[in-house]
Amino acid sequence: MIENDFLVQSLMKLLELAVVLFEKVRQNASIDWTIKESVRAKLKVIVKQTLRQYVYPPDMQAFATETVLKQAELIANELTQRK
Repeated sequence: MIENDFLVQSLMKLLELAVVLFEKVRQNASIDWTIKESVRAKLKVIVKQTLRQYVYPPDMQAFATETVLKQAELIANELTQRK
């Protein structure tokens, strides 16, 4: 029972992190962010800070950051049109 509670809490924390990351990227993405290196660098810093805030394992942060940015690129048009 304790393991299930821990698992559920961990999954809820990951879900919360995913929602927070999505919102932060959406709020900071500009129309040309996939081309402009300065905007991409800013987004990368925001993602890293958020991962640290959620005590994401340090050895997995670089991979997670790149994954978030790649996923954001895939939905870039949607992110910038929703503003």
